[in-house]
Amino acid sequence: MKYIIILGDGMADRPIAELGNKTPLMAANTPNIDELCRKGRCGRLITVPDDMPPGSEIANMAVLGYDVKKVYQGRGVLEAASMGIELEDTDIAMRCNLICIENEKIKNHSAGHISNVEAKELITVLQDKLETEKVKFYPGVSYRHLLVIKGEKNNVKCTPPHDVPGSLFKDVLVKPVDDDVALSNLLNNLIFKSQEILSKHPVNQKRVSEGKDPANSIWPWSPGIKPKMKTLQELYGVSGAMISAVDLLYGIGKYAGMKAVKVKGSTGLYTTNYEGKAKAAVDALKEVDLVYLHIEASDEAGHEGDYELKKKTIEYLDSRVVKYIMKETAKMDEPVTIALIPDHPTPCDIKTHTRDAVPFIIFKPDNAADSVLEYNEESVNEGYYGTLKGNGFMLALLNTQNEN
Repeated sequence: MKYIIILGDGMADRPIAELGNKTPLMAANTPNIDELCRKGRCGRLITVPDDMPPGSEIANMAVLGYDVKKVYQGRGVLEAASMGIELEDTDIAMRCNLICIENEKIKNHSAGHISNVEAKELITVLQDKLETEKVKFYPGVSYRHLLVIKGEKNNVKCTPPHDVPGSLFKDVLVKPVDDDVALSNLLNNLIFKSQEILSKHPVNQKRVSEGKDPANSIWPWSPGIKPKMKTLQELYGVSGAMISAVDLLYGIGKYAGMKAVKVKGSTGLYTTNYEGKAKAAVDALKEVDLVYLHIEASDEAGHEGDYELKKKTIEYLDSRVVKYIMKETAKMDEPVTIALIPDHPTPCDIKTHTRDAVPFIIFKPDNAADSVLEYNEESVNEGYYGTLKGNGFMLALLNTQNEN
């Protein structure tokens, strides 16, 4: 048996008045997803424990069956792994967003989805002016970059910028969790210094002249040290491949022992190369047991509060990914189990993640279907699997015995 997990990041939502009190998933035209639903079995998965933040790093590790309370060490270390950055055991790695601040408030977490070329130029000037033996910047993709701090204790609380759009940035600066303020002071000083440098940079002056959001501040968050994770082979006896547009997912994949498959044109937005990623997933099944196909677009639409765009990204997932995968895997000599699941909800009304249980489908060619006829946040409550937690989803996915 082969396995493919189609992960629609942030795809789940809440009812929206403008959509007739439907969620984007309910309102979207998804004939292929609904066909998969009618052939499969459904349920809900709790991906984020009550006492942990509902970040994509936690939720995606949970989907893959990891005990997140034991292995989670922050987002930055995962992104460092995907970028090939070797960390010392005591290094603190953290995500470093380029964000837009307007009237002293965080306008958005992405500086208007700044381009890779513009972002690299800005990170390069920060490297030139702010790097020391303790402080290292590493350019990533669009607004997503990495900051590594050496020789400090990891004792700070950082606020993810996508959680607090509209907040006064000074109210959500880095805070110490004990009496040692060395790291919090260092990080907050870097934020203020970055604002002085970036506000005057030609890249941002040009963006403002064109009516675009400037990337006028850095925002460090999710600090951690290297995690200790077993591979999927060690945990479940399967080899794996990761397909995404996001460094975070490739970092999880590296620690999970998964092959990194990069697809040209993957953007993390609704403009991503859906067809290329779907084809890469089917091709990868010929080499590994399990493929994790991560599609970011719905999450970004949720963060923007754009319910129409979110609906469109779900329809793209249906027509440009799910349809192809169902058709092509049906031709394969070895049977393929197909799962569809979000990592967490990203409701458009609050523009950030929640920890609500997410709906999923597992289609196994040899298993009888349950009674759920269409896939959405409410319908799956009647599904075969009920509500799972921990590694329940992975155990259900990988159980190759007939469950009739």
